[in-house]
Amino acid sequence: MSLKHLPGAPEGRLHVGVSSQLLPAALDRWNPGVQSAVDADEDRTISVYDVIGYDYWSGDGVTAKRIAGALRNMGTGPVTVNVNSPGGDMFEGLAIYNLLREHKGEVTVKVLGLAASAASIIAMAGDTVQIARAGFLMVHNAWVVAVGNRNDLRTTADWLEPFDAAMADIYAARTGDDIKAMAKLMDAESWIGGSDAVERGFADELLPSDQVESGGGKAGASAVRRIEAALRASGLPKTEAMRLISDFKSGLGDPAGGGVGDPTGHGSRDAAVLQSTAAHAASLTSILKGN
Repeated sequence: MSLKHLPGAPEGRLHVGVSSQLLPAALDRWNPGVQSAVDADEDRTISVYDVIGYDYWSGDGVTAKRIAGALRNMGTGPVTVNVNSPGGDMFEGLAIYNLLREHKGEVTVKVLGLAASAASIIAMAGDTVQIARAGFLMVHNAWVVAVGNRNDLRTTADWLEPFDAAMADIYAARTGDDIKAMAKLMDAESWIGGSDAVERGFADELLPSDQVESGGGKAGASAVRRIEAALRASGLPKTEAMRLISDFKSGLGDPAGGGVGDPTGHGSRDAAVLQSTAAHAASLTSILKGN
């Protein structure tokens, strides 16, 4: 599919009192250790192996600024984009989609593990999209945390609607399916496996299994992200959520949250505590949402 036929994505930032958030369910199903087993040309490869947008916990994250810089360095030639991400900031995802869509060289996207939420939009920007048989796309409506009175929340819902429509348009252009059908998939928060993604037109072909490997990953970092997402979903401000988690990790004696450099030798136990706390936080979010 020529990128010239893909619709552009709207860009903008949320108004005061609203922030785009990771879905806890996406973090639960994300294995950060999944990555490419072979990069034939590393100089022309972009790795999307983290949350979309700036990530406080890693000090990194995949941002439009980073992708723009990488594309400038690569010039106009072909680019491979390896994706394994739980999503994140929708607006960063839309901006990255536009950058890849406008790139003058051929873009090949390889979904190695998970391309959820904002990462699924990025995946749609490829001239060719490959997905691992065990990989997943996840599509849903824009998911945000909003604070305000009833008038503020009505305004937020109206303001988000065009972004949902634009994402449905992007999925429809890729698959050739009806926009209304894509909107229904988004309403249902749909998880689409590798073979199904190819059959539905979200991807062009399955990725050979020998191109994917699973490393160790960082269980502690993944756990604290899930805790933050759950706390934010319950309405806790970002600064307060991060403060509480930082205090908790400090109490474990491991500033990295994963047991590295822990003189007590309790790294595994502490990582397990973090995982358990993440599960309780996710349960809290489920209760608060009435699920």
